[in-house]
Amino acid sequence: MQRIFSGIQPSGIPHLGNYLGAVRNWVALQKDHDCIYCVVDLHAITMWQDPAQLANQTRELAASLIACGIDPQGSILFHQSAVHAHTRLAWIFNCVARMGWLNRMTQFKDKAGKDREAASTGLFVYPNLMAADILVYHATRVPVGDDQRQHIELTNDIAQKFNHDFATDFFPAVEGVILGPAARVMSLRDGAKKMSKSDASEMASILLTDDADTIALKIRRAKTDPEPLPSEPAGLEGRPEARNLVGIYAALTDSDHAGVLRVHGGQGFGAFKASLTELLVDKLGPIATETRRLLADRATLEGMLAAGAARAAAISTPIADEAERLVGFLKV
Repeated sequence: MQRIFSGIQPSGIPHLGNYLGAVRNWVALQKDHDCIYCVVDLHAITMWQDPAQLANQTRELAASLIACGIDPQGSILFHQSAVHAHTRLAWIFNCVARMGWLNRMTQFKDKAGKDREAASTGLFVYPNLMAADILVYHATRVPVGDDQRQHIELTNDIAQKFNHDFATDFFPAVEGVILGPAARVMSLRDGAKKMSKSDASEMASILLTDDADTIALKIRRAKTDPEPLPSEPAGLEGRPEARNLVGIYAALTDSDHAGVLRVHGGQGFGAFKASLTELLVDKLGPIATETRRLLADRATLEGMLAAGAARAAAISTPIADEAERLVGFLKV
């Protein structure tokens, strides 16, 4: 089986967009891949984090991933800072990557904003750490969104330059894989913006631990337009909020826009929102219950992460050791 690596920053409980765009696909990949999933707390501190909040959000995310179906026994689940091979290889890659490559990375420009000089150096070089995250396991496939394709290209550039500089074929080529029908779930308050927990309105996103009443309230208040649902997908053009709600329903039922509209076309949003609420409560309820159970048993949860880190280290430490040998570092 090909080895998959993917990481997600510890921002606490995931929202519906995280689940439909990434986590649900991670669960499916476990069937026919060797999967390594990482809570990337090292990446998180490229922007300042409250230490206690970072630790708590790491636990919340890990519990949510397990509740969604990530199997900590079959797959490997751990938090990044617990496996030192990541930072060992990242330093080597800091010396292999070129400034010009990093200057072209659009995500740094987006995150640094207008005050580039005030951004942390970690934020500038974090694509090198991302490359190390992947290559320290010799992973060959990485599930990504469209906005991450550039990072996969950089990972391959770094791997190729390392191999060339040290006359080896040690690091493999990496393939970015985009999976799933709902890669982009939009805000419930603005169909032109991606769903995000940083939105000014709490009504803009659905968290995986929201209870039935909260889900119902958020869907009732979701922005729509006065027209009924169309009977065909072409009728969703120019109606971003309608398209978003139909897309959520389609993703949750493993359908598509056409399939949803065959059943619900012609309905007003009152009836459709009621159906969508029922569907969301049915799908997310078990996830919320299991997440709360795991968080209530902190020792067991942290034990699962420690066991995952030990398994991750068993794979990554020999690879980091060999990379250091190839560079010329003496072993004592």
